[in-house]
Amino acid sequence: MLLLAAEALPGRVEAATVDHRLRPESGDEAAMVAALCAKLGVPHEILSVDVEPGNVQAEARAARYAALADWMERRELGALLTAHHADDQAETLLLRLNRGSGVAGLAGVRGTGRVPGTRLPLLRPLLDWRREDLAQVIAASGVTAAQDPSNTNPKYDRARIRAKLAETDWLDIPAIAASAGHLADADAALDWAAAREWTECVEKAPMGLTYRPQAPRAIALRVISRIVRQLDGEEPRGSAVARLFDSLLARQPASIGNLVARAGPGGWSFMKAPARRS
Repeated sequence: MLLLAAEALPGRVEAATVDHRLRPESGDEAAMVAALCAKLGVPHEILSVDVEPGNVQAEARAARYAALADWMERRELGALLTAHHADDQAETLLLRLNRGSGVAGLAGVRGTGRVPGTRLPLLRPLLDWRREDLAQVIAASGVTAAQDPSNTNPKYDRARIRAKLAETDWLDIPAIAASAGHLADADAALDWAAAREWTECVEKAPMGLTYRPQAPRAIALRVISRIVRQLDGEEPRGSAVARLFDSLLARQPASIGNLVARAGPGGWSFMKAPARRS
């Protein structure tokens, strides 16, 4: 990405390296990128972040985008470019298929979007490129790329899927990546339908919200997720939302997070759970 952007937009790009400080080599690798940027005449900054414990890859992603958003605003940059490519799309789709994800989880990333948690533009211009094509660009430039050992560590699901794809020559990676893009279109359509369902079927109630579902299950699940976010302030797990939907459909009371839900003649009611007595 750095080499292509510097060539295509000379004098118009800046670069940042996020150092997650999860490996001893990361500082030296960031310094290597800084040296390359100096050679290319590209302004560069190293962004060191702290990664919270838990799901390391998810927490690292959150810390990375937060640091990049801050850097963009300080430098008054117009958009963030990332190097997601076709192999990334295919790996993500297969990874999430293996986990039984719904449409939202299976949807691939789009060429344009927003930096997570912000309104800053995020562009992914390499989604049609294969990993091997980008490797050839690096080789032709004479640059030696740093290798993150986590990319081949079988501890991680993505690394195991990547290894299996490398062994399988009959799978069409661009076609799989295209399917991820089609699922992103379907995800956007479901979001549109859920917004309409919300407008037509969700009403304020004295203690919370009432939902009179009219749409199919996939859309109703998104409406319920939005209700939980609005009343409880938390992003619910998809499996928990699905269980809640099934309980309400069976006219059984249920709970999710700090909310209770009941099915009644006037629709499904959602409200904060009563405070427990000490």
